[in-house]
Amino acid sequence: MSGIDFTQINGLDALSVQTILSEVGLDSKRFPSAKHFCSWLGLCPGTRITGGKPLSSQTRSVVNRAANAFRLAAQAVRQSHSALGAFYRRLRSRLGAPKAITATAHKIARLFYKLWSEGGAYADPGENYYEQKYRERLVKHLKKTAQSLGFEVVLQSSVIQSVS
Repeated sequence: MSGIDFTQINGLDALSVQTILSEVGLDSKRFPSAKHFCSWLGLCPGTRITGGKPLSSQTRSVVNRAANAFRLAAQAVRQSHSALGAFYRRLRSRLGAPKAITATAHKIARLFYKLWSEGGAYADPGENYYEQKYRERLVKHLKKTAQSLGFEVVLQSSVIQSVS
């Protein structure tokens, strides 16, 4: 219908894409940015602040079939060997399943909006690429923290040996 294959995004199948498009329509101009789109879906963290003090960062409760479709897609990627699956598993271990589902649904919604507004194709970089980039971010942060404390980080290559 839209000329774009949204099923390339892991977790989205034809039925969920049809549900999402029936809710949001074919015109992406209705939402100025991906932030507006995700906020309308109720997948963004809340920003309730008064007097400079945050009151709550819970997501708004929204009755929306498109948001439910994105949440189902997030649950579907939990066992996949994709970058989205690795993202979900990393967050689930740290935050728990409900928050990981919402965060992964938010990420899928942003990918959907990008394809919806700009067109093109989505190519999943894979689980190994995601893990490698995550380790690089951790090492960069560690180096920065050590430097601020007056230390130096020396990297060692670790060899994993299989036990027979």
